[in-house]
Amino acid sequence: MGDNPAAFGLGKVGREISSSLCVRCKGYKLLCGLPKCPLIVRFRSQMKVYFRISNREISGSTPPSGVVGESDYPRVPVFVGIPPNISGDEASIYDSPEKWWGVKSLEDIIELRSSVVATLVRADVRRYDRLLSLEIPFAMVSTKPVDIEAIIKRASIPTNPFHPVIIPHGLLAIAEDIRIGENPRVPREVEKIHGDELRASEAIWMLYSSGASIYTIQRALSFGLLGRPRSRRLVPTRWAITAVDSIISLRMLRRVRTSETVDRVELYRASYLGNRFWVILSPGTYSFEWIEIWHPSTIFHRTSEKPIVIRNREGYSGEALFMDGGYQAARLAVLEHLYRRGRRASIMVVREITPEYYASVGNWHIRETVRRALNSNPEDMDSLAKALKVVNEELLASNIAIGKRDSRQKTLDSFFIDNNKDPRKGI
Repeated sequence: MGDNPAAFGLGKVGREISSSLCVRCKGYKLLCGLPKCPLIVRFRSQMKVYFRISNREISGSTPPSGVVGESDYPRVPVFVGIPPNISGDEASIYDSPEKWWGVKSLEDIIELRSSVVATLVRADVRRYDRLLSLEIPFAMVSTKPVDIEAIIKRASIPTNPFHPVIIPHGLLAIAEDIRIGENPRVPREVEKIHGDELRASEAIWMLYSSGASIYTIQRALSFGLLGRPRSRRLVPTRWAITAVDSIISLRMLRRVRTSETVDRVELYRASYLGNRFWVILSPGTYSFEWIEIWHPSTIFHRTSEKPIVIRNREGYSGEALFMDGGYQAARLAVLEHLYRRGRRASIMVVREITPEYYASVGNWHIRETVRRALNSNPEDMDSLAKALKVVNEELLASNIAIGKRDSRQKTLDSFFIDNNKDPRKGI
């Protein structure tokens, strides 16, 4: 099918709310159709933080929170997050997806993330000795918030950028110096692996098997703590997140694909932050199918009156049609469930994104929501066709239909119909 996004139903994905509309709206007319202006919510949070920075010093405890950027690779920006004047355990909630789920609203999460100052230093991905000497990588995997003080050159002024799809973030402060005020509490399993001659993929699996948080593993890989010593490097955080999900999933898939199949069709549901999920497990050979339905007036889509449908899939080999972070996060959650049960299944995951999801917060909520769905009791279905019929009835998108066209087993693409159009041609 080639690399053309339109071949996968991606022709209209990525259209953002235009800056000209934002100018006319000014944040209060809600011309975009979103229930709240994410720019205004973010701006107000940044202003609160700006007035707490009284001089060139920023002190607080990192939750931990840190990002390795991609720009100017291999000399990349490294951001260490500090909520000003917030210390000790109180700081942990400022970057804690596992604690956020089901408790924090979208506005809460925007405010928390916008309240963390991102102190910036630059480092070569292969030569980050200064970061190590400052113990910044170890602070990023600490089990407790770590006191940090930064001397900054300057802090950015709160602005209202015309990019509603950017993950909420706080003020940027270019750091002259960063000092760790206490010893990070590094998990024992991370300390042990850091001293071993292990490939990064082996280290990731060992940490995961020992019960380490997926978010700790992501930061450990991103900040250069994993891999053989001579090969270690900083990894841009966005790459590290997808890599960790993929490495763990493929390791679990080795056992899942050869296990006994589930013996009935199971339907699971969960929703959070205006995202609705259905997970269907049915007897058969392993496969994974992912469908995203973006409503009009959501953050990626406001130019059409019809929903946009994105499809991705993989077969027995575990190779997806295209790389996507949300897809990888959902697949990890489902394979965790099957791995624990010692079962395989043909998997279908449907995600419906409603206008309530008015600001992007990252892929963590996909992973956590699918996990919660699979921890609930499933609804047993008589057949796959019945499960698809139930999902179709529960979808809010009225012009998306799911139904079996004939008696032969088909991929989930075959069940999605939009006014009799071929789903592979986009909408």
